[in-house]
Amino acid sequence: MGHWLQRNIIEPGKLPLLLALTAFVLTFVITRAVTRLIRAGKGPFGNVETGGLHIHHVVPGVILTVVGGFGAVAGGRHGFGSALSAVVFGIGAGLVLDEFALILHLDDVYWTEAGRQSVEVVVLTAALVGLVLAGFSPFGVNDLSQEELQNRAGVALNVAVNFLFSLIALSKGKARIAVFGVIVPVIAVIGALRLARPGSPWSRRFYRRRHRARAKAVLRAYHHDLRWSAPRRAVQDWIGGKPDPDPPRPLERG
Repeated sequence: MGHWLQRNIIEPGKLPLLLALTAFVLTFVITRAVTRLIRAGKGPFGNVETGGLHIHHVVPGVILTVVGGFGAVAGGRHGFGSALSAVVFGIGAGLVLDEFALILHLDDVYWTEAGRQSVEVVVLTAALVGLVLAGFSPFGVNDLSQEELQNRAGVALNVAVNFLFSLIALSKGKARIAVFGVIVPVIAVIGALRLARPGSPWSRRFYRRRHRARAKAVLRAYHHDLRWSAPRRAVQDWIGGKPDPDPPRPLERG
């Protein structure tokens, strides 16, 4: 284990990235545990308020992210300063992305259905950083030989082609596949070749007169969502907590 850590993490200068990822994941887990206890009215924890104003943990998160980010830029990839900055940055990023939905909606949606977006972004971020830590480079540059790396035109063409596949997958309504495809190009290729999701820009542009393709895309999306929606929600509830039920709507009077 020590030899692997020295050869694959410390020597390439990836130790700050490992520390940042570890701090990021631990901060998210601890924060969710604390907020769940506060929600249940258990333990010594409570919301932070000053002058009647609720201070969301995204606020210290932003401060820590800025401090850690500038510290990492100034500290390089080696030494205690860079390691400390990486930990501070990871803690700040964990606090910020735990309330990503709040930033997106500009509303306190932490325990609502929209708050699930925070969990999705945290899991996606951790997975992408983990892939980079494992040695995957964006746009498949890690797959090039030494001769190809010395050829700037070859590198540029490889990046352009892989980026194009990611854009096609994104235009087909496959955002997660497009993001992961930036790191692992074969995933983007699969997303680019499969049918677009209904309502996506690709579907509106190219399936407008292709009724059979549009019907097939709708059917495939329906079966996919039916198969994976419940397991995905169960995992999100296990990680981030189950959202509050939507309040009943008032009856309309005619």
